[in-house]
Amino acid sequence: MRSETAQRGGRARLSPEVRRGQILDAAEVLLTAHGGLPLPLEDLARAAHVSKALIYAYFPNQHDLANALLARRFAALLTAGLETAAARTDLFDAAQACAALYFDEVAQAGPVAHIVLRDPFMAGRIDPAWAAIRDRIARRLTRLARLTLHLSPKEAVAALSLMTTIPEEAGRLVHAGDLTRERGRELTTRLIGSSLRALTPDL
Repeated sequence: MRSETAQRGGRARLSPEVRRGQILDAAEVLLTAHGGLPLPLEDLARAAHVSKALIYAYFPNQHDLANALLARRFAALLTAGLETAAARTDLFDAAQACAALYFDEVAQAGPVAHIVLRDPFMAGRIDPAWAAIRDRIARRLTRLARLTLHLSPKEAVAALSLMTTIPEEAGRLVHAGDLTRERGRELTTRLIGSSLRALTPDL
């Protein structure tokens, strides 16, 4: 019986699942370096050691590729417990738990989810399933911020958006090798905490 890595024509024969993962691995690295979409397919094919035709076979267009990247990163966050963290009833606990998970995600994979979600190329093309999860988590945290900090809806959304940049930027620095993971995690915890304390009303 032939194995998945049986040699054929001097090259290893990989399963479709492995090939797809190989393309996504290379796409994550290229997206982080490139900073936006669409990706140069020649560069992606070279980095993944596949042909452009094979990329099209797995991902007929770059919107499909970007949504596959988003699905991969969201799956990692959900597996790590993002929804459970966002469901905590104490704002400080929920914010710190979500920030820690997002920091770890960006430190490991780069700001892949952020780029895909914010890039104009993906306007109106984000997979509704992942957009719904993003929105559900954001609504939970925004509602908790409104109740705890006595903010208006717009103020709560703004505060959440600004605080999201803390774990994201710390994670970027760690991913780029400019900050240690321990220091990045410490800064994330301290800055999220100080931001929330600054917004807490005097009762």
